[in-house]
Amino acid sequence: MIQDMLTMPRPILWSFRRCPYAIRARMAVLSAGLEVELREIKLKDKPQAFLSASPSATVPNLQAGDLSLDESLDIMLWALGQSDPHGLLNMPNIGKTLIAQNDGPFKAALDHTKYAVSYPDLDPQSERAKASDFIQSLDTRLAAQAFLTGERPTLADLAIFPFVRQFAHIDRAWFDAQPWPHMVLWLDGFLRSADFQKAMTKVPVWEGGTHLFLFGNAYE
Repeated sequence: MIQDMLTMPRPILWSFRRCPYAIRARMAVLSAGLEVELREIKLKDKPQAFLSASPSATVPNLQAGDLSLDESLDIMLWALGQSDPHGLLNMPNIGKTLIAQNDGPFKAALDHTKYAVSYPDLDPQSERAKASDFIQSLDTRLAAQAFLTGERPTLADLAIFPFVRQFAHIDRAWFDAQPWPHMVLWLDGFLRSADFQKAMTKVPVWEGGTHLFLFGNAYE
């Protein structure tokens, strides 16, 4: 499939560096060893080309020929469907359940905690407790195995860790002091990884001119 892609125009990945959905999409592209045209945007000043590409007007969005993907998980599955050298798609069914819990109740509680001022009718401490229940359940899994679904990383780990990172960074000292040491080690392992460092490299905002290309495990 990679050979077929070499004869096609590079896919375009619209992104915003700090967005956890965009982070996991970029991480999947890196893991797959694909080359895309990475277009970083400002969320407060979205270019018309992006708005024309993304029906939801949210990042990430991927354009590959006639294909337009507007959901980060779909982009991950697309990228790893092209090439999956680390076998991330070889995941037990529990992985899908964990991703659904992350993208649903946990993300809601995370937002209610991080952006508490936008939810005046909700108690941020109660919302943080809800989010913490999910983190604690993951820590219990990691007490018995190295990664969320077993002894090697899968799609679930790659899809979930950007959101755990976002939750941890609300108050990292508090997060590290909680009784989930396995989660701290798991998260820090991803944060120290070469792929994450490359995925988080600051790139110029796209203005219709020069682009930055993401290829495999290296920018060029």
